[in-house]
Amino acid sequence: MPTKNNKKRKKNYKHPIPGRNELIDYFEKVGKPVRVDRILGDFNLKGQRMLSLLTDRLDGMVRAGQLLENRRREYCLTQKLDIVTGRVSAHRDGFGFVLLDDGGDDVFLSAREMRSVIDGDRIALKIAGYDRNGRPEGDVVDILERSRTQVAGQYIRERGIGLVIPDNPKVNHRILVARGEAGGAKHGEMVVVEILDYPTQVEQATGRVVRVIGSPGQKGIATELAIESHGIPTRWPRPVRQQADKFGTSVPTAAKKGRVDLRHVDLVTIDGADARDFDDAVYCETNGGGWKLLVAIADVGHYVDVGTPLDKHAIVRGTSVYFPDRVVPMLPEVLSNGLCSLNPKVDRLCMVCEMSVDASGKVKKSKFMEAVMRSKARLTYSQVGTFIEGKKEHGVPKAVQGSIRNLHALYRAFSKARNRRGAIELNLPMTKFALNDAGEIDHIKTVERNDAHRLIEECMIAANVEAAKFLRRHRIPGLYRVHAKPDVERFDELRLYLTSLGLKVPHPEHVNPKQFNDLLAQVKGRPDSASISMAMLRSLTHAEYTPENIGHFGLALDAYAHFTSPIRRYPDLLVHRAIRHILRGGKPGKYDYDGKQMQRLGEITSAHERRAEEATREVEAWLKCQFMSDRIGEQYGGVITGVTNFGVFVQITELQIDGLVHVSSLLNDYYHFESDAQRLVGERGGKVYKLGDTMQVFVHKVDMETRRIDFRPADQPVEPRSARRGKR
Repeated sequence: MPTKNNKKRKKNYKHPIPGRNELIDYFEKVGKPVRVDRILGDFNLKGQRMLSLLTDRLDGMVRAGQLLENRRREYCLTQKLDIVTGRVSAHRDGFGFVLLDDGGDDVFLSAREMRSVIDGDRIALKIAGYDRNGRPEGDVVDILERSRTQVAGQYIRERGIGLVIPDNPKVNHRILVARGEAGGAKHGEMVVVEILDYPTQVEQATGRVVRVIGSPGQKGIATELAIESHGIPTRWPRPVRQQADKFGTSVPTAAKKGRVDLRHVDLVTIDGADARDFDDAVYCETNGGGWKLLVAIADVGHYVDVGTPLDKHAIVRGTSVYFPDRVVPMLPEVLSNGLCSLNPKVDRLCMVCEMSVDASGKVKKSKFMEAVMRSKARLTYSQVGTFIEGKKEHGVPKAVQGSIRNLHALYRAFSKARNRRGAIELNLPMTKFALNDAGEIDHIKTVERNDAHRLIEECMIAANVEAAKFLRRHRIPGLYRVHAKPDVERFDELRLYLTSLGLKVPHPEHVNPKQFNDLLAQVKGRPDSASISMAMLRSLTHAEYTPENIGHFGLALDAYAHFTSPIRRYPDLLVHRAIRHILRGGKPGKYDYDGKQMQRLGEITSAHERRAEEATREVEAWLKCQFMSDRIGEQYGGVITGVTNFGVFVQITELQIDGLVHVSSLLNDYYHFESDAQRLVGERGGKVYKLGDTMQVFVHKVDMETRRIDFRPADQPVEPRSARRGKR
């Protein structure tokens, strides 16, 4: 029992590091920026440990936007300076926006203010005013953190001056390369340049070439450029390699102890024919009037401990990146394709979600467990789809056919439940590139989704929902996959357009997923249905990772988390760790992460996901341009997928490739853009070009530098330039 004196001492004990409010009072009294060593002295704190703890507290206040740390390593109150902090998001046209750390409205930066900053930089800025729509505009005060040290682009040398033009359109700064710093690069080659001096309001950036990627037409150049332009790590640091080298090729006996043994269960993996890592396996059996479903996921967390080199580098990568010609994995191949991959006929460690599902497709109860399994077969979507259709040449082993039939019956119940809750169903065509030996597109094929794809998708969604409910129930910090309601302004534009087509559209503030599906049902079978679906997709916000659960609009779910792909997504690994912590008797307060750390990891992983999407989109655009450059003058049928004041975007139906028909090529009239109806209307002739219209076009021009394809209407001959000049 504690004595009376002990109780008194505990009551009087005060943590030596000042709290946030105490520090705010201190900065208000000092009234100017101060370094950490002065703060240490003013609070009579001594030693390396106190310095470390104080720095952590100050850095936390910087992340929260309460303090600003300048480049002289001095701290000051942001409110004293009347400034805000955030990250720059540049636009290819030279201006930009700042995404504020405190989550406030984005701040516009003019092209003049963007002269000294680069996309991704973290800056301090002062609100200089507001535009006529009430949106804030800012002036750069200080650059707190540079986003990149290297840039990829094309090396140009003219009249003795060398410079690199960045390949990433968001990086608007040309980088001067002094004589002797070109690293052997030749005029026109694609290179990586290290930034020596960053741009200022009056001076351009300077740098030195550190790597020559190759000539613009070289095989694989598009992927190399995208990787370098977006800073996607491809090399494994030495500590990561050393840790990975310690893993063998088989699961040690000791690792299997204490786990549920599922090696007798007919679990199978179902993936694409070209898949190399298998992180999920499924099994289903009938259970009374419903089913028992097992979703087994590779236990990556067993091998990747918190804070290890593997873990730290997995955060840096955030996700595996899938390019048409290669994969940049999140984890080394010894894990991603080896020990963590649920390969057939070998023992593997897994995390399992076991669910009891009733006849209506509702999960009545679930539980998670650490287990060991042995996949009975590696099946493809094509094999399972063929088996479900009742065809003989399917290749599904007899031993697992019963489970596949049960899975298909369960899928039908899940599908009905999905329809009842109103999850959005956008059946847009998927394409896949087949590359030739030169790394160019040989042909483009449309990938048909069958019931095998949908079956696995529904099983994974069910497991992800149960994982989210587990996090919520145990109140443990974790990352939810959230999808907000459509942006009001963006949806209002869509509403005006759909109303002009005679469709009944809900108000933006009250729209729900089921109403989205009702709209899709209204347009089903119309020739412009694909264009309308695409317009509806564009009105939706981007899903992201956050510890704050706001539900998933697209799936019509109130709780959703990614649990099923920890080999290729870091948020899934975090969800596994949270579940394991609880399964082993841990308390939320004793978990490795708190809410603020999880918030930061959510921001990082969401940013890395966007980085991967942008990089793969750029490669696909490059390959499409390369493919179409050999087809100048060829004619195709297409559909108008976008309308602007400068022309219409047309998608070639058979190739799913987009190009622009510029308004200047729509001859013999002046065209006016009607935004509410999404159409261009001829002033004299009344000719209309609107979203969803079919259009015959021919390929006019391909610009590899801007990744742009220009079409011309096939029914309008191209006039000589002299004739058009005369008309003007």
